[in-house]
Amino acid sequence: MTQLLERPTEQRFTQTGVSWESFKAIQYGFVDSPGVRLFYYEGELEILSPSSEHEIVKGNIGYLLEDYMLNQGLDFVATGSFSQEKEAIASVQADESYCFGERKPIPDLAIEVVITSGGPSKLRRYKALGVQEVWFWENGEISIYQLVSTDYQKASESQFIKGINVARLAQCAAIESRSQAVREFKQGM
Repeated sequence: MTQLLERPTEQRFTQTGVSWESFKAIQYGFVDSPGVRLFYYEGELEILSPSSEHEIVKGNIGYLLEDYMLNQGLDFVATGSFSQEKEAIASVQADESYCFGERKPIPDLAIEVVITSGGPSKLRRYKALGVQEVWFWENGEISIYQLVSTDYQKASESQFIKGINVARLAQCAAIESRSQAVREFKQGM
């Protein structure tokens, strides 16, 4: 299994004390910048420019996960990284997101790839939106969090995607070659 070799650097900027109106103006200013991601939570603005390694992992997770769900006959809507918002509170762009059954304004599952920082500290944003399940890929592992009542709890398996080998998915996501990642993931099933 060939892993990503370098510890990449992402460009990240964080500013506190930003109003919702200012955030929306900044967001509009980046509308034609596909390589820039914006996040907002109660006055804190985060601007991220993901690395190529981030995009490789994100793409592999999405491809492998969707292939698995199709083979399992799951009915899902892939909503990608669209902006999920609760006005004046939070705005998030997950790396991948999915609705099960039918499309909803807020996805059932959001997936974040963590290369340099973030992880479970981002759960407060998702909690404000009511996302039922959030996965974080970090250092070759996936952590699953499920919204139970009013807080997230760590879980050992997905409530939406039964039977998937999450540990294998996490390892294969870090393989640079998509075709090799697919072969290795299917061998482990």
